[in-house]
Amino acid sequence: MDSKPVIPQRPQLVTSLWFNGQAEEAARFYVDAFAGYRPDSRVEAVHRTDIDVAPGGNEVVLRRGEVLTMDFTLDGQRFTALNGGGDVPYTDAVSVEVRCANQQEVDHFAAALSAGGGREVACGWVIDRYGMRWQVVPEVVYEVMAGEDREASARLQSALMGMNRLSIEVLMDAAKDAHGAEEE
Repeated sequence: MDSKPVIPQRPQLVTSLWFNGQAEEAARFYVDAFAGYRPDSRVEAVHRTDIDVAPGGNEVVLRRGEVLTMDFTLDGQRFTALNGGGDVPYTDAVSVEVRCANQQEVDHFAAALSAGGGREVACGWVIDRYGMRWQVVPEVVYEVMAGEDREASARLQSALMGMNRLSIEVLMDAAKDAHGAEEE
């Protein structure tokens, strides 16, 4: 009989988010934002450093025993929050998209992710209090954009560009044709 220990399958790709001493706080904030609507959201592990961390021999950014990384899951997607030190700002070049089934989810995620100092910005984007970028988008946006009616898609996209928090009702009204019939 094989006596090798069974090592659990780990995801091959995990998104790592950089923080300056806020990794634990941020991971818990994100899990709280998702947990009520996406049950496959949780803190997986807290990893503390066993040494004083001073990258390149410079100033100590973490003391022994402080949180180095937090492994967490949001809607089944694995993330790591890293206390890397220094001010390394997030930009619009990388974001996490939250696809929403209905307006209740859109409203929840926009409000939850912007809570405590974040803000909602154009086209359904949210910049959270840590500077991380999120796109809170209803699924119907992609359904209309994937449809054959390019004019309905263009009307929807034009309406979307003028909003901060996305309104499914306004977007679907925009997608209707000139005669008021909903596009397929």
